[in-house]
Amino acid sequence: MNYQALYEQSIANPESFWEEQARKIDWFSFPESILSKDQNGLYRWYRGGKLNTSYLALDYHVLNGRGDQLALCYDSPVTNTKKNYSYKELLEAVSLFAGVLKAKGIQKGDSVIIYLPMIPEAIIAMLACARLGAVHSVVFGGFAPNELAIRIDDAKPKILLTASGGMEINRVIDYKKIVDEGLEMASHQVDTVILFQRDFIQAPMQEGRDLDWKELLKSAEPASYVPVDSTDPLYILYTSGTTGKPKGVVRDNGGHAVSMKFSMDNIYDAHEGEVFWAASDIGWVVGHSYIVYAPLIQGCTSILYEGKPIKTPDAGAFWRVIEEYKVNVMFTAPTAFRAIKKEDPEGKLKSQYDTSALKYQFLAGERCDVNTLEWLQDLLGIPVIDHWWQTESGWPMLSNMPGIELLPVKPGSSARAVCGYDIQILDLNGQRLEANQEGVLAIKLPLAPGCLPNLWNDTDRFIDSYLNPYPGYYFTGDGGYIDEDGYFFITGRIDDIINVAGHRLSTASMEEVVASHPSVAECAVVGIEDALKGQIPVGFVVLKTGVNTLDHELIQKELIQMVRKAIGPVASFKKVLIAERLPKTRSGKILRKIMRAIADRKDFTPPSTIEDMSVLGELEKIIFS
Repeated sequence: MNYQALYEQSIANPESFWEEQARKIDWFSFPESILSKDQNGLYRWYRGGKLNTSYLALDYHVLNGRGDQLALCYDSPVTNTKKNYSYKELLEAVSLFAGVLKAKGIQKGDSVIIYLPMIPEAIIAMLACARLGAVHSVVFGGFAPNELAIRIDDAKPKILLTASGGMEINRVIDYKKIVDEGLEMASHQVDTVILFQRDFIQAPMQEGRDLDWKELLKSAEPASYVPVDSTDPLYILYTSGTTGKPKGVVRDNGGHAVSMKFSMDNIYDAHEGEVFWAASDIGWVVGHSYIVYAPLIQGCTSILYEGKPIKTPDAGAFWRVIEEYKVNVMFTAPTAFRAIKKEDPEGKLKSQYDTSALKYQFLAGERCDVNTLEWLQDLLGIPVIDHWWQTESGWPMLSNMPGIELLPVKPGSSARAVCGYDIQILDLNGQRLEANQEGVLAIKLPLAPGCLPNLWNDTDRFIDSYLNPYPGYYFTGDGGYIDEDGYFFITGRIDDIINVAGHRLSTASMEEVVASHPSVAECAVVGIEDALKGQIPVGFVVLKTGVNTLDHELIQKELIQMVRKAIGPVASFKKVLIAERLPKTRSGKILRKIMRAIADRKDFTPPSTIEDMSVLGELEKIIFS
């Protein structure tokens, strides 16, 4: 069956389509209903089904004779450590740690916060919680104490799991200090902290509260899996909210497992025994879905990488991992490759490694500029697939689906709607727009399995944030358009649209032009306040390594002319500032809203996700010098 036929089937008959997909995972009790509504009138998938996600990820494969296959390969260039786990070994480790949690009173429905770096214990902890039917909430390692406290108060965990520290290239992050401060700030009392001591940093223990991870394992009894309802929560993952309070995205067990399996088969075309690498972090949704759950449910080997795309030790780090583990499918954010391209513009380091095992390179997490996509295509000689999704969805909503049919790649597009998603472009009044008209991306209900069914203990906010803006639709908050071939182009968040003298213009379109300049490694265009025109766009660029400083003025002029030619004088693009770096989150997203606030001299609260606070001061000097 080709893509179009399968997609049409999924939209015309969603219940029969997703019933067929549900039969591809191993249920203890198959669902009584495929699609229903709960007491709040919200859609739920697979009510009445019984399963266990840890069982699907581990026990199922061992029981089916694949216990000796590699499940997880841990590679840490920052600590010079490597460790491999077979499915049998990972099952034993998870069962034992589940026994530790069970002995400390954790049972089905309890919540546990995980604040760990990219080490095997983090994945073991997630799967151990799932094994017991406990709800885990992973908080990105390095989040500030206040952000941790907010999540503690919302999730109300019985236990917090952490490590003594994390390593980032040339600095150590004291996790335990952050945890101690966060617990002190939180109103909710956490009685037990289980601490994993790492060799390079030993943390002090608080008597009566803190317990040593390794010591607890010595006396632990392995725990078996607990059957849970399909609609029971698997995890909470917090994402930023407009009010400042993060939103607790809930993922259920049944819809999540079905969507993970479906996505590996049909989107990533990654199969049992193949090697899958998501170069992300377990603190983000990509890490949850595609470092932990999807690869293991599918029976793949997953790579857990504690390093960076550059400086661990150089811009050839990714190519080394692909060669060493014979990676078949890779997934990372475009910003990782922009960093590599900045250090190694011609991709010379890749020639030192054999990456022939790689079938596909997937990109997501932010818009991929055409320049980076084409650079990667030329370098790798394989399909480079830009796709789009959100923390809320948990898996792709727009993507080429090579597991069904590999469609032509259109640079700048996230391709077509994934099966199960009726995605439409609407105007501000909720009317559907024609091809090539820019509007708001909205998804007709019901959403596909695996998407958030609700927010943690906040149904009103879920309805207000996602369902009320366009009744009958899920509001994505992203803008874009669809072309005559059904390909979607994401132009950015709705608030990235600026109003220049009455003209609504996309800063993303301008970024696309700026990024195409051969000397530009990375860029951002933001709209700043202007007394005459309301807003005007300003370009911030980071130049490639080796660009002569004498050429800076010429490059600035060229960029202004390029935007003027591509978009027209109406864009009023007249200012380009050259920076050493741009402010980003640790996941690589450029903080355009913060940049805009600095330029407009407005108050702002730097997000806890920011990679380095000092860049904000650098930016202020550039803007006002």
